[in-house]
Amino acid sequence: MSEKIGVMICGHGSRDVDAVREFNTLAGHLRQRLPQYAVESGFLEFATPIIKTGLDALKDKGVARILAVPGMLFAAGHVKNDLPWEINSFATANPGLDVRYGRELAIDPKLLKAATARIEEAEALGATGVERQDTLLLVVGRGTNDPDANSNIAKVARMLWEGMGFGWAEIGFSGVASPLVDRALEHCARLGYKRIIVFPYFLFTGILVKRIFEWTDAAAKAHPGIEFLKAPYLNDHPLVIDSFVERVGEILAGTAQMNCQLCKYREQVVGYEASVGAVQAGHHHHVRGIGTDADHNHDHDHDHHHHDHGHGHHHHHD
Repeated sequence: MSEKIGVMICGHGSRDVDAVREFNTLAGHLRQRLPQYAVESGFLEFATPIIKTGLDALKDKGVARILAVPGMLFAAGHVKNDLPWEINSFATANPGLDVRYGRELAIDPKLLKAATARIEEAEALGATGVERQDTLLLVVGRGTNDPDANSNIAKVARMLWEGMGFGWAEIGFSGVASPLVDRALEHCARLGYKRIIVFPYFLFTGILVKRIFEWTDAAAKAHPGIEFLKAPYLNDHPLVIDSFVERVGEILAGTAQMNCQLCKYREQVVGYEASVGAVQAGHHHHVRGIGTDADHNHDHDHDHHHHDHGHGHHHHHD
């Protein structure tokens, strides 16, 4: 009889109820796609169940091995630091279990195809007769203080720009990094394109995605001569589900290698020299499992700006 394997989908968490619901929907898709495994999910911050609850549930189901997959697009502080701390702490407390940590979704051909489909959905709702060569694509990332993660947004934008044939592409961020979306939109509006498509390269909705669309509405009001289109974020596109399934397979095959060439915790990246070798520690104790806005009945803007503290990790990427 083969050993029982469990899969842990590690979400970011949000105060936004819609974001939590969408993550749980994606976790449900993965349970359907991976019927051979016990599948649990949990959140790093705010929402419940927390990650440890999911890991304990897998342990209670009698699994011998746990494959932990980050439910995040890029490897910034959460993937490089906070999640490994959670997983390693659990593994240390449960030496009889084989606990393995996978890699983030990263820049992947499947995700680029999913992104293309989302952008095409927006185009289909726009005015007819506007060519892509007359269109500017603004790709928006979450924004972190990890330049390696931020640079991935530039690469995604470039690949979509060339692959889809847009006249121009720019990037912006919803927080932490610059340019923020409002400034990026003002810059884009001066470049002379008939149409601007705003595409949040996010997995799920949340306070930040909603803010991106509010900024887009404000720019459209300020520049009535330009057509602004809001492309949907990735969400549970079938190719996103495929990418998660691939990440699980990589852990099983022992090929889940994170690209650490430009990691500020490993190399002296310009401007972040002091981060090399910083101690790995969790940073979300104060917001772990405290609930969403629905639990508190108020709207704190916590989706949020204390992200990706520059504290390191030892790259326990199995």
